[in-house]
Amino acid sequence: MPQIEHTDYYSHILGTSLKVEVTGHYGHPVVMFPTSQGLYTQNHDFHLNGSINWFIEQGKVKLYNVQTIDGWSFYDDKISPQQRIKNYELYVQFLIREFIPYIQKLHNTHRVAVAGASFGGYHAANFAFRFPDVVSHLFCMSGAFSIRNFMDGYSDDLVYFNCPREFVKNDEAWKYKHMHIVLSTSDQDICKDKNLEMAGILTAKGIDYWYDERKWINHDWPLWRMVFPTFIGAFFS
Repeated sequence: MPQIEHTDYYSHILGTSLKVEVTGHYGHPVVMFPTSQGLYTQNHDFHLNGSINWFIEQGKVKLYNVQTIDGWSFYDDKISPQQRIKNYELYVQFLIREFIPYIQKLHNTHRVAVAGASFGGYHAANFAFRFPDVVSHLFCMSGAFSIRNFMDGYSDDLVYFNCPREFVKNDEAWKYKHMHIVLSTSDQDICKDKNLEMAGILTAKGIDYWYDERKWINHDWPLWRMVFPTFIGAFFS
């Protein structure tokens, strides 16, 4: 079994510590996000991490499952939509200004991979499309590409810049040409249409990507456990 370490990372931007589960001893860093309001251990608990144990044990990849702040941002109905998006933007800034630089230094690498399923897929995709220069691979499984549904009709620049289905259309395609982009879905996935739309946006801009659609399986962990080893194996075998 791969070695697993639980640690806290203090964020000066957020003013609090976030929990991180580190899996593996060596390899290309993969920053992973849980599904909606999931614990930072969720991908381990539901055996998504375990589905790629061989690649972890071989030192191909090393996983960093990081806590999210869904409960303090998009899913907090007690605060205004404006505050929800402001809080989430602080989390995004924690990633790009604190956590990713820490991993870059630790691994002596400029680019990291990002991965997640369902709302974790949104977190991964949003980060990758916003900061493509530091992302080598995006593994977005059954993800969505907008947070308008959490905004109760409120809109500002922060909302726009956290909706990849909107800002990627207006961005310069060359920024994404180096990135390995995987959009994973299934014929019974509640997010299938969102992935088809995002694939269409990338096609229209001439950005290369891998669209993977499985059959006869729902938006759930069995799908994600099935496809994740395929994607990791394609790039890190």
